[in-house]
Amino acid sequence: MKNWFLALFVLVWAWAIGESKPNVLFISIDDLNDYISPLDNHPGIKTPHFDRLSKRSVTFANAHCAAPACHPSRVAVMTGVHPVRSGIYRNMFRAHGPRWRHESKVLEKAVVLSQHFRDHGYWAAGGGKIFHTLQWTPGDSQNDPDAWDEYRGDPLDPISGDWPRPESTKVNQNEGFIGKRPLGNHYFGAAVIEEDDETHGDHLVVDWAIERMKEKRDNPLFLAVGLFRPHIPFEVSQKWFDLYPIEKVRLPEYLKNDLEDARPHGRMGWHKWVTENKQWKHLIRGYLASISYVDHQVGRLLDALDSSGLKENTIIVLWTDHGFHVGEKENWEKFALWDQTTRVPLFIHAPGVSEDGMKTRHPVTLTDLYPTLCDLTGLPVPDQCDGKSLVPQLKNPDKKKKSLSLTSFQFWGDSAPSHAVSNHRYRLIQYSDGFEELYDLKKDIHEFHNLSEDPNFLKIKSRLSLGIPKETAGLVGIPTSSPYNLKHKSK
Repeated sequence: MKNWFLALFVLVWAWAIGESKPNVLFISIDDLNDYISPLDNHPGIKTPHFDRLSKRSVTFANAHCAAPACHPSRVAVMTGVHPVRSGIYRNMFRAHGPRWRHESKVLEKAVVLSQHFRDHGYWAAGGGKIFHTLQWTPGDSQNDPDAWDEYRGDPLDPISGDWPRPESTKVNQNEGFIGKRPLGNHYFGAAVIEEDDETHGDHLVVDWAIERMKEKRDNPLFLAVGLFRPHIPFEVSQKWFDLYPIEKVRLPEYLKNDLEDARPHGRMGWHKWVTENKQWKHLIRGYLASISYVDHQVGRLLDALDSSGLKENTIIVLWTDHGFHVGEKENWEKFALWDQTTRVPLFIHAPGVSEDGMKTRHPVTLTDLYPTLCDLTGLPVPDQCDGKSLVPQLKNPDKKKKSLSLTSFQFWGDSAPSHAVSNHRYRLIQYSDGFEELYDLKKDIHEFHNLSEDPNFLKIKSRLSLGIPKETAGLVGIPTSSPYNLKHKSK
């Protein structure tokens, strides 16, 4: 009799969980900046599905990554722990598993977001790039396989087999160019993939995600979809390049000698190669084409959700791991603390909760996502989390958020991390050597004019500086004894 009652209790509990808990569609995109139409709307950009998503969610137009690099940003999102506590400020390569648990003692027992949902009755499935990995580094992944009920393919090699290389990349990458191209093997470049979308890349990841949405389960679904484009190399099918004829491509707003009142980032050699070889428009064209490609994949996910029967009970979160420079401030990629580098697209839809179609400029750090999802689904917030729930802003996008955004990064050659904070209008950067930059993002959206020495802004700078932590964790290194270090097979 006891066993019968126990079985009945379990069935009722499972039914209640399935009926009451909303599903979560958790979309991560790599290297997508604010060029999309719902945000800065770069001239000529074509992103209809981001527009579509913005109309059915709250757009957080002043959201920032915790660190402007893939590995630290993604670990911060998936654990809720900011780099100022973990000490993970930079990318660290040659891992085969969750080496971040050994890189930072603070993270040794951290509960991954997907695992937290599993522990509370969810079926957690993931695919593509959620933790750090690259197209060209097979087996180099910081994913935690134990945090998922299912992962597409090999969770420790999730994307390298998905991306064919264009025929044009088979020649010497420096042939016909001045100087040495940054990186190798055309990874810093733009070219057409001859194969159809349906056979490769993020399309395959979305195919897998669509099948997961169609499956019937008793448990609510936590579905994480990691899309790799528009990460370099900017290689997608011809139809996406065709959207952007080279003669119509617009360069970003650019100020000559922009770095005179700013701290140089040390990567100006990339921009020198681009300009000397007249590649700026070509590379931006590739970036825009890659954005439209990933916009299409987002549209496919929305279509599948709408037709699956899950629409009315599914939270949607879409975020990017960091911003991206395409020549602004003579920088390419990320690894800096300006708004263009740290500001990320962030959209959240919560059925019956979010004021969909609204936009807010209140500052957000991506470490706020973990407690927000817990709040929306009635899960407890683990003690490890540093962020604050965004549910008040979802309900009322005009509601003030007291905390500032915080992005931290340790530059090469520095002995301590640097930090940047934003409120709804101003951005303050404090570098480890004491240099400061202050920008008015309402009057100077491109951060051309550093106001840090202007006495009229002393009070503003003082108020913002309160958001910069006084004590921070030191930069961690690669733990040589970790069993998660990638070991090559002997030849």
